[in-house]
Amino acid sequence: MQIVLLSGGSGKRLWPLSNDVRSKQFLKILEGRQSMVQRVYAQIKETNPDAEITIATNAMQVDSIKSQLGGNVNIVLEPARRDTFPAIALACAFLASEKNVKENETVICLPCDPYADNDFFLVLKSLDDLVKNDAANLALIGIKPHSPASKYGYIVPCAQINAKTDSFKAYGVSRFAEKPEEEKAALLIKEGAYWNSGVFAFKLGNVLEIAKSSVEFADYKELYAKYNELEKISFDYKVVEKEKRIAVVPYSGKWTDIGTWQSLAHEMPDTALGNVTKHNAHNAFVVNELDVPVIVMGLKDIVIAASPDGILAADLNESSGLKPLVDKLKNARPMYEERRWGEYAVLSMDEHSLVKHLFIAAGKSISYQLHKYRDEVWVITAGEGILTLDDDVKNVKAGDVIKINRGQKHKIVAVTDLQFKEVQLGDKFDENDIERLD
Repeated sequence: MQIVLLSGGSGKRLWPLSNDVRSKQFLKILEGRQSMVQRVYAQIKETNPDAEITIATNAMQVDSIKSQLGGNVNIVLEPARRDTFPAIALACAFLASEKNVKENETVICLPCDPYADNDFFLVLKSLDDLVKNDAANLALIGIKPHSPASKYGYIVPCAQINAKTDSFKAYGVSRFAEKPEEEKAALLIKEGAYWNSGVFAFKLGNVLEIAKSSVEFADYKELYAKYNELEKISFDYKVVEKEKRIAVVPYSGKWTDIGTWQSLAHEMPDTALGNVTKHNAHNAFVVNELDVPVIVMGLKDIVIAASPDGILAADLNESSGLKPLVDKLKNARPMYEERRWGEYAVLSMDEHSLVKHLFIAAGKSISYQLHKYRDEVWVITAGEGILTLDDDVKNVKAGDVIKINRGQKHKIVAVTDLQFKEVQLGDKFDENDIERLD
């Protein structure tokens, strides 16, 4: 069984903690300070230890994935964002030609951020059984609704399918309903409809055949080169709604789609994270990533989030309408990024300078690199490292100041956890102004 986790999106509904680089699945605010992707990855490993996991994502999220899951995780890199069908098709081509997965093997695709009990991930084995035994060409997980909700798609089941086992029940699918109004959702629930969890199970060869009917390709590398020729369409519209032999397996345990501050707040282990003081505040959730204190007094039903990207103060019931407002923040670059070597936060910027705080974990390093459009000054504030500046190699420690001119080759390795301030000087500050040399 092959598992493909889909990691995309910018998570603007959880601004200012999430941005184009740090999407919602990377926020470490769940129990044990885990992120959503860390939690899901661990749950799959625990419940399906023999399954191979591959993550389909975009270039901006690779560093966060490797930082949180390790450098050995399988990653399929989308050359452009083109919705879920192209992403899944590319992942299937990768499995077939790069991992030599047989075309009759089951592939199960799911989002990387559902908040669910382990029992949810045990259902993946049921989907594998249905596909492997040809009881269905496509198998889905349907969530038993606890209330009418307009933010989910609905699966309307029909007759029970012979699943060749008594360990679970599966049903055929009569039709789908895409995010209906609550009144219509209530009627669908009376019909026995389930929420669509966004999980798809199929044989590898079936999706490869559909992809090849759109774009001719021989292997993963050729499809990667032709990626923009694939239709920009969701897997639901391209595959699911056209398939006749579909099965749905019901699931009635804990499952939440954490997509808004309201849904996230109630899954947070603490109502206050960071430098926060609350007094006479009820149903108030506060996350503070800044060094300055936040005091909340006499408020209720509120979420407050502060990060280098901005500050949010919103009524919990209004927080689902955040995305259109964030979309209006034009030219807002991410002020915080997690990298495979550590993390950085932008402290200040103006027309001619930009100041960052960088943290490099012990044993990690930034690449040997140079910049064409900026000079840099580093002030080491904590820890020890080994600096390479052109051909000069030396030890550095707290209190050292390093001047790096544009065009100079440089690299730093953290001997211990290393922190420093980086002052960029010039007329152009672009994260792409990096020429990596090793």
